[in-house]
Amino acid sequence: MSPGLSAHARRAAIATRIHTDREVDFTSLADEFGVSAMTIRRDIERLEDQGIARRVLGGAIAFGGKSTEPSFASRAAESADEKLHIARAVADLLTPQETVILDSGSTVLAVARALKGRDLGLTVITPSVLVAVELAEEPGTTVLLTGGKVRPGELSLIGAEAEDFYLRYNCDTYVMGIAGVDGRRGASEYHREEGNVKQAAMRSADRVIVAADATKLGRVQLINVAPVSDISVLVTDGSPTHPTVEALREAGVEVLCVNAVRSTPAR
Repeated sequence: MSPGLSAHARRAAIATRIHTDREVDFTSLADEFGVSAMTIRRDIERLEDQGIARRVLGGAIAFGGKSTEPSFASRAAESADEKLHIARAVADLLTPQETVILDSGSTVLAVARALKGRDLGLTVITPSVLVAVELAEEPGTTVLLTGGKVRPGELSLIGAEAEDFYLRYNCDTYVMGIAGVDGRRGASEYHREEGNVKQAAMRSADRVIVAADATKLGRVQLINVAPVSDISVLVTDGSPTHPTVEALREAGVEVLCVNAVRSTPAR
């Protein structure tokens, strides 16, 4: 890892490492990032405040359990190249003049960016402030932002107002970002209110595209969102022979495995 990263970028990288390895030590991180152990300790303290890590003697461990959600910053940093490939593949599946629901989350934000310049004339409904800002000035694109309560960090809209918003619309496609997708349990999420909004969005769409990088495959999180039977398409950079990919394909889900070389954190 090259030294000279901003504090924000360094903490995002550390959060990704903790999420992946589940345990880190101060000395190794200090050597890797070219900073002092005291700086790393302060970084870990910030991540602990965000609910990402818990300090232990000489290092830190990830908070465990199905109810623990990594921060948006750490998820955005994780598998960024892979999400770009997934986003482009999802964008290729959309047709001109569709009414499309774009979910919250880092993967679907990448989809919004991939749609720019394609001149599809979409009507986009989204519970994500970030997605709305990304596409607000896109020529020919109509953006409808749901109501609801702003969720800090995620900048997604949740609650009854967000859920009820979808009752007004009949949509062609819902592009869903998800915390986990499993061949038996289907799609699942960390956060109850986020899960409720996703379910409301699904009910108003004819087609559900799940965009999930390989780290989400086989994971089962706290909140059930959708059974496998409700998923129309899975777009992933996971292997075509991954057990979850095979199970969804056998269940009749269209699976698109994009070609992407997975990035690995520098050591």
